[in-house]
Amino acid sequence: PILYSYFRSSCSWRVRIALALKGISYDLVPVNILKDGGQQFSAEFKAVNPMQQVPALKIDGIILSQSLAIIHYLEDTRPNPRLLPQDPKKRAQVRMIADHVVSGIQPLQNLAVLNQMGEKKMEWAQKYITSGFQALEQILQQTAGCYCVGDEISMADLCLVPQVFNAERYKVNMGPYPTITRINKALLELEAFQVSHPSRQPDTPAELRA
Repeated sequence: PILYSYFRSSCSWRVRIALALKGISYDLVPVNILKDGGQQFSAEFKAVNPMQQVPALKIDGIILSQSLAIIHYLEDTRPNPRLLPQDPKKRAQVRMIADHVVSGIQPLQNLAVLNQMGEKKMEWAQKYITSGFQALEQILQQTAGCYCVGDEISMADLCLVPQVFNAERYKVNMGPYPTITRINKALLELEAFQVSHPSRQPDTPAELRA
């Protein structure tokens, strides 16, 4: 497999966690979304992903983009360890939490949107992460065990950790979200979350390396 990734992209990080958890080795092709006016806009990368976004994964003779589509494919083809619970109610909760992050929070504070916001960048990012986390905290109080849904790592956790990392980058006060904070801390102690961390990627700049 070949993963097209940017070290600080939360969408790429979700996929890196899934690959690490499932023990899938891969070659990484860095796509620097800030350099050269954004390497994702190159003709070469457009041929890989017409949406010109990371991540993209070449695997089993196909190219997939969109982090959740990639994770679902890995789940279907390499089911161990499982990232979706067998119980239909828990499975729905996992998908709901993942969608809250992937559709309801992250797109509103990604680079393409923030670049349109000028000086209000930080204020905008904080506003939408905060409103998303208020809802997420309430949901997780109902669903969480050790992790987002019960005591098994799931796709929801793969979405949570990169989003908390973004929240901290944009200086969101995490005080009001004890459940999110507790789960995030527990997940960051696990090897798959550490090896996939933005501070430990081949394309991480020297000053940001762990």
